[in-house]
Amino acid sequence: MIRGYKMLFREIQLLTFLILFITVPSDGHTATISMRLLYPSFAASWATTWIAKEAGYFATEGLEVELIRVGGSTRMAAAMLGGSAPMIQAGASAALAAGSAGGGVVIIAATGNVSPFHVMARPEIKQTSDLKGKKAGITTFGSTSDQVIRLALRQFGLEPNKDVALLTFGAQPEAFAALQSGAIQAAPLSYPLYAVAAKLGMRELVKISDLGFEDINGTVITTKSFLSQQRDTALRFMRGFIRGMQRYRTDKEFSKRVLGKYGKITDDELLEGAWQDYAPTIQKNPRPSLKAIQFLIENQFRDKTPLPKPETFVDASLIDQLEKSGFIDSVNR
Repeated sequence: MIRGYKMLFREIQLLTFLILFITVPSDGHTATISMRLLYPSFAASWATTWIAKEAGYFATEGLEVELIRVGGSTRMAAAMLGGSAPMIQAGASAALAAGSAGGGVVIIAATGNVSPFHVMARPEIKQTSDLKGKKAGITTFGSTSDQVIRLALRQFGLEPNKDVALLTFGAQPEAFAALQSGAIQAAPLSYPLYAVAAKLGMRELVKISDLGFEDINGTVITTKSFLSQQRDTALRFMRGFIRGMQRYRTDKEFSKRVLGKYGKITDDELLEGAWQDYAPTIQKNPRPSLKAIQFLIENQFRDKTPLPKPETFVDASLIDQLEKSGFIDSVNR
């Protein structure tokens, strides 16, 4: 009997050793943590997380990040609040909408402050006034594409949903398909779909970055409760994400391969254009622009008094910590 207990004890010791050996990475992290991140489309502005995953930066941090495409930023924010994922990479407008509704949603990072959107129209739209009485496509109400088209239409002297009807399609590829079929006459698109539309003869009405305002894009969004309960996981994610930003900005060929893989694109001209359009705008520091968020607030909450402050929608504590430790500077040397 004693011999049997000794053998059982040795087996338990061996099993414990094997579990620890398998689950403790060599970089010193206590265990591999699995997490999900949702993103809205195969646009180049969302590629930082793809690059960080493919380069192994999340794995180095002890994270196994599952990337899931869910069309529409507002839909992703609702999914996050419902527990489908602790983080999303989505349009800042969705964070503002969810945060103002009391969801405890905050922006923790952004890749740039230059809008990647171009408002594209069908060939029969010769000038902006031709859009009156027509239809424009967006992903979902409250999304970045919604805010972008509203801004552009007002610049054209047209009132959204009065002069131009806004129709939702769930995601950018679906809005592009509607534009191609003639179901709508205009849509805000970014690379690579913007370039595909141009090749098909669609007309560029305006490049949003030419309108002269500071934007916020490539935003990473989470909840205050996740930051409170899983701060170490969030910090690991941010370290991998910052490395991904640096790789995206500086390694064109690797980035193009990743863009091609996730976007299922084989046309090198499209991949080159996507990298050239977006990579040079990527910041070295992912701190979200309060100026850009203020601009969104003024457009998104036009009828609200007083207007919420941009700081309400941002938690920069992870970036503060990584700046103070010297991590961000070390990545960008």
